[in-house]
Amino acid sequence: MIDLALFAFIASVMLIGFRRPFIWVLAYIYVDILSPGRMGYTIMPAIQISLITFCAAFAGWLLTDSKREARFTLRQAIMGVLLLYCMWTTGNADFPEFADEKWQWVWKALFFAIFLPFTMITRLRIESALLVMVLTVAAIVISAGMKTVLGGGGYERNLFFVNDNSGIYESSTLATVAICSIPVIIWLTKHGTIFEPDWRVKTFAYSLIFACLLMPIGTEARTGLICIAVLIGLAMRDVKRRLVFIVSGAALALVALPFIPQSYYERMSTITSHEGDQSASTRVAVWTWTLEYVQDNPVGGGFDAYRGNKFTYDMPVKQENLDGNTVSVEYREVTDNGRAYHSAIFEMLGEQGWPGLFLWLWLHALGLWQMERLRRRWRGRTGADQQWQAPLATALQYAQIIYLVGSLFQGIAYQPFVLMLVALQCGFWSYLKRTDPEQAKQRKLASTRLQSGEQRAADGRAAAQPEAPAAS
Repeated sequence: MIDLALFAFIASVMLIGFRRPFIWVLAYIYVDILSPGRMGYTIMPAIQISLITFCAAFAGWLLTDSKREARFTLRQAIMGVLLLYCMWTTGNADFPEFADEKWQWVWKALFFAIFLPFTMITRLRIESALLVMVLTVAAIVISAGMKTVLGGGGYERNLFFVNDNSGIYESSTLATVAICSIPVIIWLTKHGTIFEPDWRVKTFAYSLIFACLLMPIGTEARTGLICIAVLIGLAMRDVKRRLVFIVSGAALALVALPFIPQSYYERMSTITSHEGDQSASTRVAVWTWTLEYVQDNPVGGGFDAYRGNKFTYDMPVKQENLDGNTVSVEYREVTDNGRAYHSAIFEMLGEQGWPGLFLWLWLHALGLWQMERLRRRWRGRTGADQQWQAPLATALQYAQIIYLVGSLFQGIAYQPFVLMLVALQCGFWSYLKRTDPEQAKQRKLASTRLQSGEQRAADGRAAAQPEAPAAS
């Protein structure tokens, strides 16, 4: 029944795409985030729905879309160079079989991120893509939030549609994506046009934000708690009544405390001290190994190069006596090998070396700078259709910052959801650069001045030439 329901829904969407081919782009966004092919048992895994929607999205744009308004941005060029570089390192990887397996989805994520801005030529398309991304994440978040409220959840427990600890269904990744979606949700409640932001939309949106905030609790992901702290800090930048905001947030936190399980407190307590937690201790050891590895391999070892690591460290283990009055600490020698990076920074460094890390950092730093420029350029405008640009730039910037902080503790450098956000930033940047009325006036004024200067120069040259002798 699950297979039939999913197949019927996606088939209907694909049929609508024959009338509006951009729907196929949205279909691929939905499929790539939700992974319905892994939710089914018979039909869905067999029909390769991800490949079908990917080809349809590209073919629909190639055959029907106007190419006059498409612009190739610098950030798309950076992603293109990174794609080619990843292809080269895959061919020279330390573990070719594992590297090829990761390459199969990384190249699609990067290629689609390069392609997506070409389709973002109107506000409606930009908003549609954001809406589909948010609602697709909402399908996972709402289900997991219900299980959390009803007593489910816990670290590495099954909260999701897919019992597969990969992609967006990895607990820390979902917690990060859920929190970085909140700024976009807030923008849709204020400036959305597809669903007018009436009381029904706002009620759903605020409930969805609550479900997103539940993800770090339900998954017991420490990174999610850090992302919430970053979100609160960013919100302070725009809140007018900061004291009221702080007091309200503190009150909500106090109300929620009795409903949080004890296991959550125990896991969050390891944030400030990694020595007593094996998962956190191995991260530090892997990061140290990666820095030593790139000294001999500055161009990286290809995807999954971490499989070559091996290290031994001492981890303190606390032991209490039967009465609980004394605590003894003894050190236990732990040997580990093949441990993942657990950091996007070290993931890029170990797999793609210094060149890959530079490209990745450049890509994201340029995005933060561009969104800040758009925010400052549009925030003081009062025109009828000039009120949504600055808030959207802010929402995309905040989402990216939350991701970047969360990625410090997760290997999600190539996360497709985040690459889609990067692509939307590129498309949004190009769209405003093309449609900004003030920039159009400046370009027109500069063109007029140039023509006037050329005309004066021509007149000056004509006046300087001697007159021709009169005909005899």
